[in-house]
Amino acid sequence: MKLSVELDGKPHTVELSRVGERLRCLLDAKPFEADAVEVAPGVYSILMEGKSLEVRVEPRPEGGAGGLRVSVGDREFAATVCDPREWRRHRGAAAEVEGRQQVLAPMPGKIIRLLVSTGDAVEAKQGLVVVEAMKMQNEIRSPKSGKVERLLVVEGQAVNAGEVLAIIA
Repeated sequence: MKLSVELDGKPHTVELSRVGERLRCLLDAKPFEADAVEVAPGVYSILMEGKSLEVRVEPRPEGGAGGLRVSVGDREFAATVCDPREWRRHRGAAAEVEGRQQVLAPMPGKIIRLLVSTGDAVEAKQGLVVVEAMKMQNEIRSPKSGKVERLLVVEGQAVNAGEVLAIIA
């Protein structure tokens, strides 16, 4: 699969293919091989060149169609993926960031801190809850600016991947 990707405003050409269990990637014609597994919706565990990475990919509310926020460790990137086949398949998907949004747990874990309360006004990317998973603390952020309509978890609660944590209106 060949894609055009814009990462923090810089255009790149990416070609992806599977070779057995490995993912082969050409980034601007430079080869990489990696093992990649989606451990939860939008969360990937990648082993590349002897390094283990956790990569989170989520829609960027202000990014329009193909706009993504990619988080690797403490670094965050703005990305836009241009794949004509995806565009045709998901025309109008940019409207998904409008209206009420459910905030889901990206992985199983335990709620260790609530950063907002029901009724609070929040900005896009603002932290909502902190989930501890695999001895790591992960801040779950708001997908859009709005108001916390409902918090569906409490501190100390165990959650499963995909479970609704909050609703932002």
